[in-house]
Amino acid sequence: MTGCDDFRVRQVTAVDTHDAAQLLHDFNQEFGESTPPVTTLARRLGDLIDGGDTIVLLAGEGPEGVAVVRHRRALWSEGREAYLAELYVRPARRGHGIGRALMKAVLTECRRLRADTVEIGVDEPDVAARHLYESLGFSNRVRGTDGPVMFVYELDLRSDE
Repeated sequence: MTGCDDFRVRQVTAVDTHDAAQLLHDFNQEFGESTPPVTTLARRLGDLIDGGDTIVLLAGEGPEGVAVVRHRRALWSEGREAYLAELYVRPARRGHGIGRALMKAVLTECRRLRADTVEIGVDEPDVAARHLYESLGFSNRVRGTDGPVMFVYELDLRSDE
């Protein structure tokens, strides 16, 4: 994959799953979320990639950023639906265009897959991420800027145990 905004963005292969897993592990640790060991995450990423419904992208030489996109056949069209499950850039590298480069590559991959839509869940206080997504045309309103606000709800089924 070619560079976007001067940052090399590449699709993860079996060789890169450890690097992607380390970034995802760091992401959860930064925000105080539980996370499995890096080796477990690397195995899971490999399984998801092999399953054909997940694309994982890395940006920068470190690498400095990661994006995880899940996709599936759509119900209401012949296309696909895509979901940006994770986007993370190392704190020291934020504000340098890596997130934008990753997002441009995500959108390129989604178009290549013939996805009709891309969905993102983002926390209200994450203003920087919201600004990035909105600058790329994402909206949290039904049918554009004047529609009602969309909400994403989640239920952690593991808490039922």
